[in-house]
Amino acid sequence: MHAVIPYVVAAALFGIGVYGVLRRRNAILVLMAVELMLNAVNVILVAADATVRATLTGVQPEAWAHPAPEPRAGAIFALFVIVLAAAEVGVGLAIVLQYYRLRRAVVLDEVALHEHDHERVTA
Repeated sequence: MHAVIPYVVAAALFGIGVYGVLRRRNAILVLMAVELMLNAVNVILVAADATVRATLTGVQPEAWAHPAPEPRAGAIFALFVIVLAAAEVGVGLAIVLQYYRLRRAVVLDEVALHEHDHERVTA
């Protein structure tokens, strides 16, 4: 497999995620778009780690790194991103559900940032 394929897939995922964040009005769909962008970053981390390891095959670790790098460092960083994404989803969904309970809508265009903004919108 060419090293370019995962990078193109990750760029496409990230582009779709950016489009979703910029164009969607529903808060849940915006959270899903952010998840797409985080998954694109995971693909890049793992692909970059595999690419660097394939490039440095046969080179002694002392020649380019001290101390020797952890095995599959890209996958380890990807696990950290997955944990952060899970926390982001938990907090984000809690905020969206609380807002839905208060206002009965999750449309981002109608979100009042201040209480007097809500009074002006409903008046």
